[in-house]
Amino acid sequence: MSKRKKPINNTNIPQHQIEAIARCILPDILAFYESIEGQREFEEWKKQRQAEQKE
Repeated sequence: MSKRKKPINNTNIPQHQIEAIARCILPDILAFYESIEGQREFEEWKKQRQAEQKE
């Protein structure tokens, strides 16, 4: 059995509301990153991040 990490919530928003919102937007996030546009933007972000780390 693996232990589930407790989420860190430093806001006044109740955890159950955060989880409800996450369940609503997760399918859209996954669809974006599976799309060609999302993959292209992710690759650009990774290149930008690598360039910033070299500086």
